[in-house]
Amino acid sequence: MEGLSQDSKRVQGYFSFAQMPFTGMTVIAKAAGDPNQLIAAMRQQVKAVDPDQPIYNIRTMNEIRSDSVAPERLNLTLLSIFAGIALVLAVVGIYGVMSYSVTQRTHEIGIRMAIGAQPRDVFRMVIGQGMMLTLVGIACGLAGAFGLTRLMSTMLFGVEPTDPATFAVIASLVTGVALIACYIPGRRATKVDPVVSLRYE
Repeated sequence: MEGLSQDSKRVQGYFSFAQMPFTGMTVIAKAAGDPNQLIAAMRQQVKAVDPDQPIYNIRTMNEIRSDSVAPERLNLTLLSIFAGIALVLAVVGIYGVMSYSVTQRTHEIGIRMAIGAQPRDVFRMVIGQGMMLTLVGIACGLAGAFGLTRLMSTMLFGVEPTDPATFAVIASLVTGVALIACYIPGRRATKVDPVVSLRYE
């Protein structure tokens, strides 16, 4: 019989146990309530048919489904951990680069403030440079992620590999985290004393 499963193009068919016996048989029961409450009744029914028939490996469909996706779940868990570590490293890297940039440009910032630049102008300059680097990094990351989606398609459930909402949420999250990482160096740049910075070499 063909077409019993829409997910498979193979020809499939049903045969009686007497025609093609196997070493084992699976009994499936559908319950409206807790399936674990049917275990005792199922054992009695099987014993009534064949008292010598061993009964083993009793599981619910939720347990079977959970076991079937266990490798994929482990892979996604590891990927999530690595993604979290990458996000932390990105935040630390952006903060470190911006802090170093502010330190190296103390003399320049002092000159700008001495000739009339307001603290908000310096703050916008630092934030703007940090966010520019962030947006370039996000663009490269999205391009790389889009190219690698086919490798991850077998590990995804209920979501498309190129799901726009997922890409948008991650890009927004990284942008927000980068903005916070740039905020502290930006605030520190606004407190630069022009007199002290002009003496700084």
